Amino acid sequence: MSAVEDVRVLVVEDDPVVADAHAMYVGRVPGFTAVGVARSLAEATRVLERTPVDLLLLDLALPDGNGLRFARGLRAAGHPVDVIVVTSARDLAVVRESVSLGVVQYVLKPFAFPTLRERLLRYAAFRATAGEAAGQGDVDRALAALRAPAPAELPKGLSAPTLDRVAALLRAAPDGLTAAGAAEAAGISRITARRYLEHLVDTGRADRTPRYGQVGRPELHYRWLAAAGSTSKV
Repeated sequence: MSAVEDVRVLVVEDDPVVADAHAMYVGRVPGFTAVGVARSLAEATRVLERTPVDLLLLDLALPDGNGLRFARGLRAAGHPVDVIVVTSARDLAVVRESVSLGVVQYVLKPFAFPTLRERLLRYAAFRATAGEAAGQGDVDRALAALRAPAPAELPKGLSAPTLDRVAALLRAAPDGLTAAGAAEAAGISRITARRYLEHLVDTGRADRTPRYGQVGRPELHYRWLAAAGSTSKV
């Protein structure tokens, strides 16, 4: 990444809370600047016409169209902007279509700041590659800069499907959940539910606060962090 100029990023996202969170995340990564937020494809088009933008953080379901069709139009017009898709869409056919359009990263919502930071830094490393490759090794290293590392292993005793189920329950509970409430809804023990909830806290996707009941003993309530993303749409 050149030290001369930050990568200029436009966030294209219609959910105002998520859009502001993503713009804030971008501003926290060295070498990147959020130049604006567009809440529709029409607004994104207007920004691109008047503002230099290097990278789009592009949602796929916007009020006025599909993000991939928008990206295809940019490519057809010869626009040089790079694209990181930020979406809840898990259909691998959509992932393949994104790759065919030159999308440099595909990030699933919801996510915490470290996930986006890691992807942006990988993009910066790829963007910084220059000159002529001496051989296949140089080409491989340049392409490897975009590849995410292998997924981190979950703590012993935790499973990805159950974690996804607990996370979905927490996202759907605007007032938060206790370990007992999560356990009942997920069909697991209270101790197990607490382990999953604590993992979500440790990874920056949830927080916890003590609340006092009638007997005066505090009970931990867990709440999904809105800045981690939204699952209301793709």
